[in-house]
Amino acid sequence: MFFGFDSAWTDAPRNPGAICAISFSPQGVVRFDEPRFVSFDQAAAYVEAASGGFAYSLVAVDQPTVVPNQTGSRPVDKVAGSLVSFIGGGVQPANRGKRGMFCDASPIWRFLAALDYPQRPLEARAATAGRHLIEVFPALALPALNASFARRLAAPKYNPQNRKKFRRDHWSSVATTIALNADALAVDDLRDWATDMALITAPRKADQDRLDAALCALIGLIWRAGPPNAAACIGDVGSGYMVTVLSDATRDRLRGAALKRGVPFS
Repeated sequence: MFFGFDSAWTDAPRNPGAICAISFSPQGVVRFDEPRFVSFDQAAAYVEAASGGFAYSLVAVDQPTVVPNQTGSRPVDKVAGSLVSFIGGGVQPANRGKRGMFCDASPIWRFLAALDYPQRPLEARAATAGRHLIEVFPALALPALNASFARRLAAPKYNPQNRKKFRRDHWSSVATTIALNADALAVDDLRDWATDMALITAPRKADQDRLDAALCALIGLIWRAGPPNAAACIGDVGSGYMVTVLSDATRDRLRGAALKRGVPFS
């Protein structure tokens, strides 16, 4: 079972996170549970309840989950920025000074403690059983999932909250990208759901959160079961890391940035 959790970084009732799941039963039934809106506590409860009957589960979280630095940003954030900035996006620096996001009282730490799932990305990729959790970043994976997003300043503008930059055709492209990759992995329910999402004429920010949750689950599935060299773990669990999808258009830039900064690239 693969969970995708777009946490929204803070526990604001008016801006909840979204979580979804892709499951593979022993009988060969593949199911996609559509994204639902949740707090951090609700997300942890959902994971625990839904994964009970499965030998293996992987939670892919769209939020930094290892943040030892008090200020600035993590080394992995700078590596991610080498690609995300190139395509015209941005990477929020993660540090413990951000109250409500990464300070000691932030809900992400309560969520991680409630699940108590180990963060060992390479083990999660090879394991056939157990509970696992990884950090992912949809904006870093999208240019690998769709080569048209990997060009200079070509990042998709699919956040409806940013009215000045939002583009309806970019919204459709991101949803269609999810549908195509789900189809390649034989997750028909996700393919059909994303195809319907592409048709929304006036999406809201909440709809984007649902898309990002689906992207998280897709990244987790590709990390565990995708083709060789289709994904990488950048960084480490000491200083911070991200698991991301790779393509010919993104691999060399990320690997080069990691080498330049002495950041592990697995």
